[in-house]
Amino acid sequence: MTALARAQGWLAEALRADAAGDRRRLLAACGRGLAILDEHQVTLGASELRAQATAHGAELAALAQRAALGAGRPRLMLSWSERWRATAHAIPAARPADDADLQADLTALRDVTSRLDRARASGDPAGHFRREQLRLEASVRARVLRSRHEGQGSEGGWGFSTGELLDALGPATLVQIVAIDGDLHILVCSGARVRHVRGGRADEAATEVGFARFGLRRLAHGRGAGPDGAALATLEASGRRLEAILLGPAARLLGSGPVVVVPPGRLHAVPWALLPSLRDRVVSVAPSARAWLQALAVQPPDQAAPVFVRGPGLGTGTEIPALAAEYPDATVLGSGTATARRVLGALDGAGLAHIAAHGSFRADSPLFSSLRMDDGPLTVYDLQRLRRAPYRVIFSSCDSGVLAPAGADELLGLAHCLAPLGTAGIVASVVPVNDQATAALMTALHKHLRGGAGLAQALRLARDGAEDEPVQAATAWSFLALGAA
Repeated sequence: MTALARAQGWLAEALRADAAGDRRRLLAACGRGLAILDEHQVTLGASELRAQATAHGAELAALAQRAALGAGRPRLMLSWSERWRATAHAIPAARPADDADLQADLTALRDVTSRLDRARASGDPAGHFRREQLRLEASVRARVLRSRHEGQGSEGGWGFSTGELLDALGPATLVQIVAIDGDLHILVCSGARVRHVRGGRADEAATEVGFARFGLRRLAHGRGAGPDGAALATLEASGRRLEAILLGPAARLLGSGPVVVVPPGRLHAVPWALLPSLRDRVVSVAPSARAWLQALAVQPPDQAAPVFVRGPGLGTGTEIPALAAEYPDATVLGSGTATARRVLGALDGAGLAHIAAHGSFRADSPLFSSLRMDDGPLTVYDLQRLRRAPYRVIFSSCDSGVLAPAGADELLGLAHCLAPLGTAGIVASVVPVNDQATAALMTALHKHLRGGAGLAQALRLARDGAEDEPVQAATAWSFLALGAA
């Protein structure tokens, strides 16, 4: 019998227990079913397949969450929320057996995509380049999907302990947002307590996030940034509405320390700095509490010299030359030297990587989301081939923090692929940003990094004074700190 069939059997048992009102039997059945899916998931080498496979456990997880909610036990709700959240995030993608052929396909894909872009820029539809691009993308995807993982299942250390989380938080507060039957429930974890409050509706939150991202994008590019400040006031009003929906009474329970936000996958692109109660705080975002603990445990590499990458087509607004001058030992790639091969070689095992390059998010195929290098797009598939990702990464490009929801509560995209490979912290944007305003923000961020601040604290300090100018404010609010470094 297949793993999926056995999991369905445990789902049937959980439903029978639910109908009988037997909470203990229901939770036991949910746990058995999800354990079987753990074993199935870990055999899949492709992160895309692992993420999609979590959909088979969505109903089991939802049953357990409802039971924990009905029991009025916030710690139990936290445990079951963590049980099936961002599980694909825990394992790096496997290298396919035909890795050399995959590398050749990725190189050919960069070449044909560059040719296609040049042809389109000159007015040539170049259908033959587009057909070859689609063929190569299909070949890359097929090679990766055939890979198998040889790792261990949940017995290999995937467990989650609420006590361990509360101890690790110290003065920080972790806010986990859980969607149950369309309602948002907020779990506030701090000190020795997990408290539960109710938020708004998930669909209302998604709509308001769309409005906020539109307003940020419009204002960041100077549209609507009139002298009367009406656009900025509208954006701030959107932030207040978001806070009421996403945090509700939890906004009064955040204490005075840093805040870690763990949103559902479908609310990953919230510009958290726009919320009034978070604007002046050190805020980081994680896909799960377990992922935050894993990031916290990552040790920085011995290699301290940073890597700066400047992609083509950025004009004069890029911050790279000025920043590189502040780091005498830095590796700097750009103006023809920022090729995919050289960039990947420099990134492997670096302590800090700052990449200023045009980003492209592919909602239709998130693992083909890319950063534009001198020889073509550097995709998620390329980054997954790193032996060890940089300890800290700063993406100052447009949409670099946008991810695609997948499966039950998983994410796919540029920022998400690096954490399983050793990245402890990322700064990225959730909307297209203004290049010149971004350069000013990044200069301030690096100043605070050199002073010893972590990424989230440096981003918070870099926002100081930004509200005095609408374009700068919108740009600063568009960036998130992800992870724990």
